Order: sequence, then C-alpha cells, then structure tokens
Amino acid sequence: MRITKYELLTEADLLSRLKRTRLRGFDRAEVYRDATLEVLETDPETLTPAQRYVLQEGVQAILDVADAFAPLGIDIFGLRGALLFWPEGSDPDHDAPIPFLPPVIEESVEPDGRTVLLINDGIHRVYAARKRGRKINVVLARGVPQKYPYYAYALPEGWARVEELDELREGYQKKEYRNPENYKALFRDFNEIFEGVQKQRPRTNPAHLKS
Repeated sequence: MRITKYELLTEADLLSRLKRTRLRGFDRAEVYRDATLEVLETDPETLTPAQRYVLQEGVQAILDVADAFAPLGIDIFGLRGALLFWPEGSDPDHDAPIPFLPPVIEESVEPDGRTVLLINDGIHRVYAARKRGRKINVVLARGVPQKYPYYAYALPEGWARVEELDELREGYQKKEYRNPENYKALFRDFNEIFEGVQKQRPRTNPAHLKS
C-alpha cells in the first residue's frame, strides 16, 4: 500500500467527535455525552473481546496500513488522535478519506459482576497489534450509563474464544447479544461521525436474530 495524502486530527478533536456518538435506537441517544473518554496505551491482552471472530483479510489490511505509515514516522498503534488518509489510486479532491482511529473500549459490567475493558470498535486493530506483540493506544470510555450497555456480552474465555477466519459462513453468530430481539438498538454508530470507520460485514447471524 502507498499513501497519496494523509491528515492527522488532534486528540481533542477525536474525543470531541466521539462524545457525539449516537445509538441506533433509544431515540438516538448520545451514549458518551456524560461518560469520561481518554486515550491511553494498553496491552491487548488486558482487553476483552465480545466478537467471536476476526477476518484474516481485515487483520492483514491493518498490518498493511501499519507498514505503509511506518516510513512516514507514524505508528498507527500509537495514535493519540485520528488519522485520515487517501491510498494510491484515490483522489483527495473528490474521494472521502479512509478514517483510522484508536480502538474504542468501554468499561463494562458483565452479568456475573465482572468489570472488563470490552472492545467496542476495532477488534481487528487490537488483534493486529496483539499479533505483532505491540501495545496499542485506545480510547477508553468510563461511566457509560448503565441503561445503555454495549449490545453484546464479553466472551467468558476472552481471546481463547476468538477465531481467525478467511470468511464468514452462513448461520455464524458473531456475538452473544444482550437483547437478541433488537440488539442493534444499542449499537454505537461511529460511522455517523467518521464515515467508513465501521465496516459492513456479511450478514450471517441465524435467522432468529433480527438485524
């Protein structure tokens, strides 16, 4: 991968934008409005996934971005703000940039009483750092209203339950949802503030789960 152009947004700008993150349901509530957001460095092993898989192609794409920016003196695993970039073949004057953010992590209280650092957005970024034996900067959200928990539960066995797949198969349930009848109501819509940051994966969940 070659980079045509890039822009760095400040930590203050990143956190200001994330403060405006809305839910898909609940009257589009701003889920982080009263939460505390901060950027900090952490070991991927201390973070708990909710998603049962990563795609090999997605992980490799993160590593390709890392290798493309390293000669430019930018460590994508050490970002404190947001990175917007245009890869070779795109037109900065007409095409939207690709956004790259630190993963978003939430302090989450699980049904068994555990408090975990749950990976909300960016499991492929965390997995790529883990694969390279790197620490990673994340945005940690504390004090999220209890009525707006993350829409899926943490995996009880953590990373041991995450599969590295070449593709998603039909009927594959991606997460254990808090409300299977309407799990997307609690979905945090980051695409609204950073267009394209949340990739649309193939819909594979069993038929009894509503998308």
